[in-house]
Amino acid sequence: MGSQTAKVYRDLLKAVKKHIVNGNSNGKEHTKPNFLDFVSSEFHKNPNLADTAALQRKLKLARDYTLMLNSVHHHKELLFSYNIAVDRSDEVRRTLGKSAASVGLRLPEVYQP
Repeated sequence: MGSQTAKVYRDLLKAVKKHIVNGNSNGKEHTKPNFLDFVSSEFHKNPNLADTAALQRKLKLARDYTLMLNSVHHHKELLFSYNIAVDRSDEVRRTLGKSAASVGLRLPEVYQP
């Protein structure tokens, strides 16, 4: 049970960090540590070991949420790649920001009234 819990925890943290904490960056690092702290605190609570059914439900919920995060992100990438009525300006800005950052530059902030 412990190794299964650890795997679910690692997968969920990886998905949260990738898609929620760092997912909406436009060349900058935006963090949402409250959500990451919530996930960590839920897994570190001392569960009632006698209630394995409740523990299994929580693990299933964590697995399902991880799958949903990854699937929504993948679906959004597919929409961008097929150019289906999605505003691509954020994607282009993020790609340009990553390209500039890879050579040690930063893109200037664009004035938006």
